Amino acid sequence: MGFLSKLKEKLGTGSSSEMFEEAEQGYVELGTESSIDSGAKLMVRPFVIEEFEQIKPILDALRERNPATIALINIKPLKDKDLVELKRAINKLKKTCDALEGDIAGFGENWIAAVPKGAYIYRGQKAAKGDKKAESMQEVAEYEE
Repeated sequence: MGFLSKLKEKLGTGSSSEMFEEAEQGYVELGTESSIDSGAKLMVRPFVIEEFEQIKPILDALRERNPATIALINIKPLKDKDLVELKRAINKLKKTCDALEGDIAGFGENWIAAVPKGAYIYRGQKAAKGDKKAESMQEVAEYEE
């Protein structure tokens, strides 16, 4: 008998036992109810780009000021599909961020963060040449034209 099973027996049945059942299955479901604060000044919003045309809602969200949007963009589907279109999409995002005085950077291999004016993306300390440890820790990519 596993630890969670023993703990579940001691606690009995009820809503907490449902949580333990979900934990035994490898996940715990979080509530989907969200209380959106209409007075919020900043919103973090995920996006997925599967084709170049899906860039427009991202650009519109970045341009909107109330609330300002931090866009977390999954580029993997487009990267797997068409690298030319991916480069075109990244250039469009970069130009928009520059025009809005925002910031854009990649993190990992499949994600881009775009932030509005007044925010910046931490890129870590610049690695000295030959410093392998510092170079390997650099995970945020600069997007240059």
